[in-house]
Amino acid sequence: MAEVSYYTKEGLEKLKEELQQLKTTGRANIARAIAEARDKGDLSENAEYDAAKEAQGLHEGKIAQMQETLANARLLDESKLDTSKVLALSIVKIKNVKNGATMTYQLVSESEADMKSGKISVTSPIAKGLLGGKVGETVDIQVPAGKMQFEILDISR
Repeated sequence: MAEVSYYTKEGLEKLKEELQQLKTTGRANIARAIAEARDKGDLSENAEYDAAKEAQGLHEGKIAQMQETLANARLLDESKLDTSKVLALSIVKIKNVKNGATMTYQLVSESEADMKSGKISVTSPIAKGLLGGKVGETVDIQVPAGKMQFEILDISR
């Protein structure tokens, strides 16, 4: 059974658009590649045809995976979320206790994560360590580089 994932409205719309694109344009491109390869002759010795059929299988697998993700997706109403502790979709300002650097992250689903825009996955080590934390608390988080301490400065939506 797949895990339930929580999305922002924008993230859910992006997922739906990507699935629609895969079902329409993506399938049409694959069908065209298969037809072109089929026109080149004997299918038993046609590497292009085999590659196109394999690409079709991978494409259909991706569509099935995205449909399952959408079936288990839940839209979070950010206005009803508790801002006293860190939850999914929280925007959290933290300070690295060791070097004093401050960072702001929004905790989002894996598919919405984008480090450049400050969105980290709720399944990442930092997000897991922050979940449930409150303003003023210091949390120890095990990251690949070792254990780090962060102070939670602010939580917003």
